[in-house]
Amino acid sequence: MNWHVYIILCSDDSLYTGTTNDMERRLRQHGNGRGAKYFRGRQPRHVVYLESGHSRSTAGRREAAIKSMTRADKCLLVLSDSNEIAAARESGMMVDTL
Repeated sequence: MNWHVYIILCSDDSLYTGTTNDMERRLRQHGNGRGAKYFRGRQPRHVVYLESGHSRSTAGRREAAIKSMTRADKCLLVLSDSNEIAAARESGMMVDTL
């Protein structure tokens, strides 16, 4: 199964990192307040980073690695070539709809 690692920019300008095997479902959950507890008191704005092609275990390890990064390093990651946001938009995946 194809797992994704993603970063969401939140209403308080924080960056939330997560994993999922169904990106559209997970974005709906976050937007409806039924996702992570992290979104209690803040709202997701939009997905700023997407990385696909992981197994469940590699996605979890990658999520942990990203969560341990500084905000500056996460911002560099968003600007990097490994960010699949443009490709996801072209394929029709809902990456900005929350």
